Amino acid sequence: MVQRQLPNPAELLELMKFKKPELNGKKRRLDAALTIDDLRTIAKRRTPKAAFDYTDGAAEGELSLSRARQAFRDVEFHPGILKPAPTVDTSVEVLGGPSALPFGIAPTGFTRLMQTEGEIAGAGAAAAAGIPFTLSTLGTTSIEGVKAANPHGRNWFQLYVMRDREISYELTRRAAAAGFDTLQFTVDTPVAGARLRDKRNGFSIPPQLTLGTIINAIPRPWWWYDFLTTPKLEFASLSTTGGTVGELLDAAMDPTISYDDLAVIRDIWPGKIVIKGVQNVEDSVRLRDAGVDGIVLSNHGGRQLDRAPIPFHLLPHVRKATGDDFTVMVDTGIMNGADIVASVALGADFTLIGRAYLYGLMAGGREGVDRTIEILRTEIERTMRLLGVSSLAELTPAHVTQLTRLVPVSGSLASAAAEAATR
Repeated sequence: MVQRQLPNPAELLELMKFKKPELNGKKRRLDAALTIDDLRTIAKRRTPKAAFDYTDGAAEGELSLSRARQAFRDVEFHPGILKPAPTVDTSVEVLGGPSALPFGIAPTGFTRLMQTEGEIAGAGAAAAAGIPFTLSTLGTTSIEGVKAANPHGRNWFQLYVMRDREISYELTRRAAAAGFDTLQFTVDTPVAGARLRDKRNGFSIPPQLTLGTIINAIPRPWWWYDFLTTPKLEFASLSTTGGTVGELLDAAMDPTISYDDLAVIRDIWPGKIVIKGVQNVEDSVRLRDAGVDGIVLSNHGGRQLDRAPIPFHLLPHVRKATGDDFTVMVDTGIMNGADIVASVALGADFTLIGRAYLYGLMAGGREGVDRTIEILRTEIERTMRLLGVSSLAELTPAHVTQLTRLVPVSGSLASAAAEAATR
């Protein structure tokens, strides 16, 4: 028989200590977000559909994005046992400078439409975390404004080569004058991808009011208040706007971009230059031989060519083909610190986060971006400890298996290229 007794009031009081309520609504919702997916849920609730879908969506059937995210989910880790890692070092040296974490903030366009603090929030959060921040050519804060928000940290600039080449040249000179240390020369956007969510939502710059947007805005008055009571939306490069995002991109981009343009920009730019949007082994080797400082394996977050290669799957082949002394970075699909750890293990020198940063921005402005970085930092540190490594340098391909769902048909060009890259 179990012996029973009357509860001791003093013991009950010890067991029934109530948590102090958090009265700050923003802090309460951000503290409750434990993953990037949680931040995405908050962002969707707080942001008008057209703006949220611009961030969340991808091209056509959105297969490239879903495949990229699935590739990270299809990772199997191989931890070592009896290898204590009570402390871990998450810092890296990349492109001639330090970063406290193995990721930086990727370039994003039209950012202040997502949340009014825009790039200022991203640059400030990056400065506080000790990681690089990248400003897009289509960003909504000037080069000089980002420098003011992150005066002592690492600022990078992403460049589109436009039909009017002088616009691109002048932006390059301005970024250099402002002390930006790295240029991301983007090559995967000769024309705009078919972003069908934007078309269906009628998403345009500036936003066009319809009955649907008004109805959608009713439960989100804070977004419209911020948008209408803050300075006019301005772009880093475009002096005129009007039309859908795709129309703006098609008007600005040039499908004739070539290695000749890269040579001109290299003559203008005094810092490090990396090529963003590389999607095969052959181009990776060619760019290394051309003397660039590095590449970003990227399919533009799935926003350009749908069914494009998965950057994470390309990574080990590119690393083997280009050697250890060439900087290889990767983006697209990163939603967890474990994704970043897996990328480093398979040869990435660095990674970039885009949507994860914007989900945090939409969820809570600057504090939301801080929360994004903190979530990823915690996941990186926990994954490293569980793998039994104390520093990123200890990670090797032996820690990771890429489980395969999509296998090239035997005899195809893709299959042959993959096989050649691994020989």
